[in-house]
Amino acid sequence: MKIAVIGTGYVGLVTGVALSEVGHTVTCIDVDPEKVEKLSHGIPTIYEPGLEELIKKNIGQGRLFFTSEHRTGLKEASVIYIAVGTPQRKDGSANLDYVEHAALDIAANIDRDTIIVIKSTVPVGTNFHIKNLINKNTKNGIRVKIASNPEFLREGSAVKDTFHGDRIVIGSEDRETADVLAEVNKPFEMPIIKTDISSAEMIKYASNAFLATKISFINEIANICESLGANVEEVAKGMGLDHRIGPDFLKAGIGYGGSCFPKDTNALVQLAGNANHEFNLLKSVIEVNNKQQILLLDKIMTRFGDISGKRVAVLGLAFKPNTDDLRESPALVMIPKLAALGANVIAYDPIAVSNAKRQLGTEIEYTEDLHSALNNADFTVIITDWPDVKKIGLTVFNKLMKTAIVFDGRNCFDLSDVRQSEIEYYSVGRPDQAPELIY
Repeated sequence: MKIAVIGTGYVGLVTGVALSEVGHTVTCIDVDPEKVEKLSHGIPTIYEPGLEELIKKNIGQGRLFFTSEHRTGLKEASVIYIAVGTPQRKDGSANLDYVEHAALDIAANIDRDTIIVIKSTVPVGTNFHIKNLINKNTKNGIRVKIASNPEFLREGSAVKDTFHGDRIVIGSEDRETADVLAEVNKPFEMPIIKTDISSAEMIKYASNAFLATKISFINEIANICESLGANVEEVAKGMGLDHRIGPDFLKAGIGYGGSCFPKDTNALVQLAGNANHEFNLLKSVIEVNNKQQILLLDKIMTRFGDISGKRVAVLGLAFKPNTDDLRESPALVMIPKLAALGANVIAYDPIAVSNAKRQLGTEIEYTEDLHSALNNADFTVIITDWPDVKKIGLTVFNKLMKTAIVFDGRNCFDLSDVRQSEIEYYSVGRPDQAPELIY
């Protein structure tokens, strides 16, 4: 089937590449000619494991194309995916400007009746708004059907999730549209849930809100564990073995970040308010997460009192491993606060340094070498649990740092190993490991 995808961000690019991989002919459209040029030569514009290989493979096999010309990209397309960003407005609601612009571009350039699939995360009611917008602006009697097909991809494993996900949700107005999209997605061999459009739109928000709630819940438990001398990892293990709860998203740390959870939880609170419902539970989830992102700062100041002039190694800039995305990363909160308190920050990340420089500026040091970051540091703060951070031998902290003091926001190390080392160690929801420490 001939398919067009508007937008080449995380969702659009991965969607387009995956659809070409299962046999469809796909043209990805983006208004940025520079991005299109790179992608046309097989150079990905985002970091995502496995993506570059699939782009090059499907370009080579003549199934994947990129263009900045809507008329070219939409020509004879049977299905058109809208996969543009819906960033957060100041009031927490989703900004639909990009979706509406995509709709008007579709209306001006389609040459046949077609199915429009909204892949972007949008508030309930958006699909019908976009359908009406397109139908009002098309010419020659062309009409479109609309459908919601929300994505459930995790950055850093988006390719894997596309081919090995839990379900595909299709919200449509009629059975015929749902059947066409089920056929499009059949090669992915996943359970397909067919529902009405409003329910499909809500499934996306409800899913992300629930996962965010689990994260904030276990972080609250972690904070209580610290006060009572319990170990949150043991607590989470005992909870997760209950099949009604499950172990996923019960890992304590310094909060969630990224492009989805913060934006979608705020948007759902706003959406609920528009429906005259006060979503108090989700407001608490957001409040807990905001506080959790600076948890380590409280620990640092309790330990030192004054960090002016101290050299601090910050390990990790991206909001999670295997991505260069810094959106809502705790690093964006922690690093400015450390610098404002007079610390000399050197930040390490294997792939996100260039993005960080654009957001954090050049007043701090950056490195892509883990050992360089640790060298002569007064203390270390772990923000992102990159594999090379988790695998580092604890003796390296002793060898390289001025004082081997580690504040671990991701609980990267087993406490039994820490006890056998000589490092001073503070983590989340677990007993501090600071033998013979004199304040």
